Amino acid sequence: MNDQSIPHPSGFSDADLTETELDGEIVYEGSFFRVRKDRVRLPDGGVATREYIRHPGAVVILPLFDDGTVLVERQFRYPVKRIFIEFPAGKIDRGEDRLASAKRELEEETGYTASSWQFVTTIHNAIGYSDEALSIYLARGLHAGAARLDDEEFIQTFRIPVTELLDWVRTGQVTDVKTVIGAFWLEKIANGQWDAEKIV
Repeated sequence: MNDQSIPHPSGFSDADLTETELDGEIVYEGSFFRVRKDRVRLPDGGVATREYIRHPGAVVILPLFDDGTVLVERQFRYPVKRIFIEFPAGKIDRGEDRLASAKRELEEETGYTASSWQFVTTIHNAIGYSDEALSIYLARGLHAGAARLDDEEFIQTFRIPVTELLDWVRTGQVTDVKTVIGAFWLEKIANGQWDAEKIV
């Protein structure tokens, strides 16, 4: 689950790319993320400004049933004013373990619990303007229960074969980045090409 080393082709130097923070300030602080504005020293010695969102991180769950279907959600996302098909996901609470967060989010949003968990990968979904990292987990041995949505959450869940979900990705009906990446991972896992780290 640790960050992997970045490929370093011969002849390239990190110093030719790295920016160094000089100073900065929080320009907005909301209920769970902050916006910072920093001055940075550029690799050539110049100075520039960088504005970005500090995010506590999030988890994504790929709930896979024995019959090859997966559980997905329909949810309205206000910033883009439309309904999206997504895998269950949510932000990590302060001080919360990532796996504990994944288990909590799956049960809260869908009512399901899982007897087997595997870490899949970590993705960075908005590197141009946020430090958000999403940890993806594969959940199996699923058992249905009652969802515990908060008063401001409205979610519909349904099961779909991975092959059909991939078709929706191909045709542009599924565009949420965490769901697109999760679907590709599920295809690779099902074909025995990639593996996930068994943790529970």
